[in-house]
Amino acid sequence: MRAIFGAAVMLAVLAACGPTAPAAPAAQEIAKNSADLIAYLDAEYEEELQLSPQELTAQGRKDRYGELDDRTEAAMDKEIAWRRESVADMTAKFKPEALSEDARLSYDIWSLELDRDEKANAFRRHRYIFGRNGAHTGLVNFIINQHRVDEKSDVEAYISRVGAIAPTLDVLIERAKLAAADGIRMPGFSYDMTASEVKRVTTGAPFGPGPDSALFADGKAKIKVLGESGKLKPEEVVALTEQLRLAMVDQMKPAYGRLAAWVAEDKKNASPTPQGAGSLPNGEAYYNAMLNLMTTTDMTAEEIHQLGLSEVARIRGEMEKVKERAGFKGPLEEFFVFMRTDKQFYLPNNDAGAQEYIDRATKHIEEMKLALPKYFGRLPKADLIVKRVEPFREEPGGAQHYMAGTPDGSRPGVYYAHLSDMNAMATYMLEDIAYHEGLPGHHMQISIQQELEAETGPNKLPKFRTQYGYTAYSEGWGLYAEALSKEMGFLQDPYSDYGRLSGEIWRAIRLVLDTGIHSKGWTEEQAVKYFTENSSIPEAAIASEVRRYITTAGQATAYKIGMIKLQQMRDKARTELGDKFSYPAFHDQILGGGALPVPVLEAKIDRWIAAQKKA
Repeated sequence: MRAIFGAAVMLAVLAACGPTAPAAPAAQEIAKNSADLIAYLDAEYEEELQLSPQELTAQGRKDRYGELDDRTEAAMDKEIAWRRESVADMTAKFKPEALSEDARLSYDIWSLELDRDEKANAFRRHRYIFGRNGAHTGLVNFIINQHRVDEKSDVEAYISRVGAIAPTLDVLIERAKLAAADGIRMPGFSYDMTASEVKRVTTGAPFGPGPDSALFADGKAKIKVLGESGKLKPEEVVALTEQLRLAMVDQMKPAYGRLAAWVAEDKKNASPTPQGAGSLPNGEAYYNAMLNLMTTTDMTAEEIHQLGLSEVARIRGEMEKVKERAGFKGPLEEFFVFMRTDKQFYLPNNDAGAQEYIDRATKHIEEMKLALPKYFGRLPKADLIVKRVEPFREEPGGAQHYMAGTPDGSRPGVYYAHLSDMNAMATYMLEDIAYHEGLPGHHMQISIQQELEAETGPNKLPKFRTQYGYTAYSEGWGLYAEALSKEMGFLQDPYSDYGRLSGEIWRAIRLVLDTGIHSKGWTEEQAVKYFTENSSIPEAAIASEVRRYITTAGQATAYKIGMIKLQQMRDKARTELGDKFSYPAFHDQILGGGALPVPVLEAKIDRWIAAQKKA
């Protein structure tokens, strides 16, 4: 707000003091501007949500319930044009200096998202469309796990979405062809994996003989529940089941056939030897962009590589101490082999062994719940379940992962485990992974972030900050939670503590391998050799992990960098605050503002430390 002065007074002030800065906005004006900004951003985020039917469903809403996302390049152009206009409109309407500190944070993040979108959009053909976790499995997984069925119209929307898989896959096939024309193809092994996944998705009824396919079984079960509850008449159950069958046979199956045909045809053009991003057109610039997007820092590939080497060396020293506690005689390399191969660390390779794994993970999470209040102020309200990955996308040795529940709690968070090969799932890592994926890891962080939406008053956040994510923040928190669990009194058994270190060195190895593969030209064999020499991770898991790094450039670097940054913030707060340091208060600062880019979070914690000192 500009101050208004009479001419004589103005001249007197200028004569006495020289040029003056505009008067600072009053507290009342700042509060109003900040509330207006939140309302503006909420309206803008609602527009953004309406561009994605699947994100609406992920958040528990039923808008556009029978649709899938538009994945055309034209839709991508439309989205980024919308964001450019939104940011331009915001900067015209609001002045950062007239906002509260947290509102200014929201203003800056909304602007930053445009920069990130522009950077990602410049390389939109570089990401492998049908690689790991591509839409050919992701769409089926989405319908099974996120499309809730409560009434007849929900079943009709379910069937509509099954039918919409076909045109969506056709769009993606065309985009893959455009990328191929630009000289961008996934490695040969990814073509084989995609072909295998297509076969698994389309095996069984109604596509052919055998048990129901995963999607058909899910749809039939949801229809049956409505029938048993009286929400569907018996003849409606029959009719809707038949409509689902026809959508799968007449629409979905031919589209997967077209994808399988393209994969088989184009594989001959792919490199039989896996290569990193550096081999792609403009590959170095693409990889640097991915490092920036994933870590939210300006660290170079060389800096990340050297950090990885030093962390691997440090953690090996910690492992030497644990090896001695375990009473193992021999060098660390022999201990790696012992931990990788000794039968005591593996459950039976059958369904009973898989169920025991789930039961043990659930038990660790339940025990952790009791210890949380001592270290956390905010606690998640949403439930958490441990679940085996569906057969059509289960991968031997695949990395376990978390899927968020809904903000309203109608769908719980899920910690997923790949259990098709129990020989790739060492039990000494079981406890540590439960803390990473569940509590106090991903479920804690993501659930609290989503639940911030319900807050009111001056601390209310715009909704987008309860939903946006940054890999370095979320995965860094997962690793931070592993280390914190040790401090909380868990992971006391030498082998479980070794599992914690095994998980940490795994992520340090990622720094070395991701940069080695994509910046230094390392081969798959070099990467596997380095991984094997520095860990006891089962060989099947190592093979899966290395191929993951090859196909998802930069992503694997975010974990350890995020963890280190969070620990540095914690250590700084503990050192500067001394007796005033409180874990619950610190964790509330980390988790209570939604996911943030690393530099933004560091600045936030610095301001909090200063305020605590002053208090």
